[in-house]
Amino acid sequence: MAVTNPEPLFRRGLLAVIVALVCVAGAHAGNVRVAYAQADLDRLMSLLAQRKHGHVTFVEEHFLAVLDRPLESSGELLYDAPDRLEKRTLHPKPETLILEHGVITARRGRHTYVLALRDYPQIVPLIDSIRATLAGDRAALERVFNVTLDGTLERWTLLLVPSEATVARTIKQIRIEGARDAIHSVEIQQADGDRSLLTIGPEVPP
Repeated sequence: MAVTNPEPLFRRGLLAVIVALVCVAGAHAGNVRVAYAQADLDRLMSLLAQRKHGHVTFVEEHFLAVLDRPLESSGELLYDAPDRLEKRTLHPKPETLILEHGVITARRGRHTYVLALRDYPQIVPLIDSIRATLAGDRAALERVFNVTLDGTLERWTLLLVPSEATVARTIKQIRIEGARDAIHSVEIQQADGDRSLLTIGPEVPP
């Protein structure tokens, strides 16, 4: 089915992919000693690269300037190596977003929409950085983001700030917070002032 105006759908799909990346791939990163040393970031990236599958629950809030209260949704996130990411929204309305082989597929009810990333060259660096993170390729990630890992084992923060101009037009920063081996929340601040906050629940049993 053709998309009359794909940009809003694409943006939601793009941010969903980012959330899936940081939450599913890193949901159980092991006992990472998070500190100021750069070696700890290398260790975290290595652990992310070992993650071949993930399935967790989520609650997401979208804070939009045009609305008085946030939009809330919930569901499940799934990741399968090397590049399949899926976001299943269950409430308030069922929706599935999938990124695989350079294509975003959205399913809503009986309708399916397909968007090829090659039609959005300005976003390709961001998608490449996602794949770099899944592969544990810190050098490739840092070609797109300034990466800061801060805190202690009891409470840590990972901050991703775009250094690539085309990415910065869409995203201001991504902030991930957690404790020990558990990610608690992911906040995405968009360049237009809107933001989303995703809270991670437990892993779904196989």
